[in-house]
Amino acid sequence: MLIPMNPVNPKKLLLSKWTAVTPANKEKHFVVTALIEPETEGGATELVELQAVHSGRVQHIAWRDLRDGAVWRQGWT
Repeated sequence: MLIPMNPVNPKKLLLSKWTAVTPANKEKHFVVTALIEPETEGGATELVELQAVHSGRVQHIAWRDLRDGAVWRQGWT
């Protein structure tokens, strides 16, 4: 079975909601709390800051990883 990719626009990621397909440590729901800008000016955003709703733990991931439908679902499901 082919798992579709999530359509993701990096400019619209801030405050978007995501659900982990395979939760770990009871962390299932996440919010994008920041877009991490590159050190060089004019460069494209590569990383986002995700905060777990349950624990408040913060992690940084490449925004392109959110496109993987086998790992992430858009919204809180």
